[in-house]
Amino acid sequence: MRRDPLVELPEALTHPSTAEHPRYLMGVDGGATKTLAAVLDLKRSELHLAHAGPSNEDAVGAKAAVEALLGAAEQAIERAGIAAEDLAAAVLAVAGTNTESIVRHVRAARPEAWIVVNDVVGAWATATGAGPGIAVISGTGSNVFGVGPDARSWRAGGWGHLLGDEGSGYWLGVQSIKAAIRDRESSGPETALSDAAPAFFEVESVEALAGFVYSKPLTKGEIAAFAVVTAKLAEQGDAVAHELFRRGAAELAQQITAVIQRTGLVGGAAEPFPIGLIGSAFKAGAIFVEPLSEAVHVTAPNARIETVEMAPVGGSLLLAARAAGAKLDAADLAPLIERALSA
Repeated sequence: MRRDPLVELPEALTHPSTAEHPRYLMGVDGGATKTLAAVLDLKRSELHLAHAGPSNEDAVGAKAAVEALLGAAEQAIERAGIAAEDLAAAVLAVAGTNTESIVRHVRAARPEAWIVVNDVVGAWATATGAGPGIAVISGTGSNVFGVGPDARSWRAGGWGHLLGDEGSGYWLGVQSIKAAIRDRESSGPETALSDAAPAFFEVESVEALAGFVYSKPLTKGEIAAFAVVTAKLAEQGDAVAHELFRRGAAELAQQITAVIQRTGLVGGAAEPFPIGLIGSAFKAGAIFVEPLSEAVHVTAPNARIETVEMAPVGGSLLLAARAAGAKLDAADLAPLIERALSA
């Protein structure tokens, strides 16, 4: 079995605490643009939030990432009016490709055994309530991660835009540009994308796209944004645009199937389990979700496929509850977070 340190569940999450009546939990969601920490008082159902800057080590470096994580965490603890030692459990879910580095830095600064996991583990908890099931992430990039009934975990995807990201917004954007080029050179079917692509990127023609893309350092996010146009064209009946979403769904379904099989979520008397869809690409709606659901249900008819609405910090809090052996229902937590964020 492959060891995947990026998403390996810490022992504290596979063997929860048996302490009685845990009261305070902390969850932190650390990303490439911002960090959000939340301290939850289970007794009073009160949530205390604090924000900081980005904490993705890949983007800002280890020192700045840890400063943001700890700064947000300490501020949330202060706003809750407690000490760090009062926390029954704390989970920090951080973006990036080197979670182990952040673990070392956090342990050096905070010896209270705060748990650090990759943000894809946090996404899984957000999608499933930290129980058996799968998170499917399709935003700018894509990733699939799941945990089975016996705590076996597996990841498929998440290899970045050069080696993977199939079915992501970036992938859809690139494929859409390619479809426009193939239409213009008569090597592919006609599509409205050949007019939409130059208009979106503000160039004169499809022929000018290549020079524009290669000379201007477009971000992955800028390319992924074109997928929104592709979705609109698919809804309007463009066959090529519609087929791109079907292909993207098939790519993700293949990864989901691998995770299902590796985690033991199907077979025998397997219980129904959730597959939570997270990320901006799923805003395309039925043109993306329906072919994905159809493909997945061939392998796992017991899967419940649903779009996730809860904020990512909720996943960190659910993981903290799991570590503390506390009962926390995602259905109760989601509106609590929503109210706190809008206050």
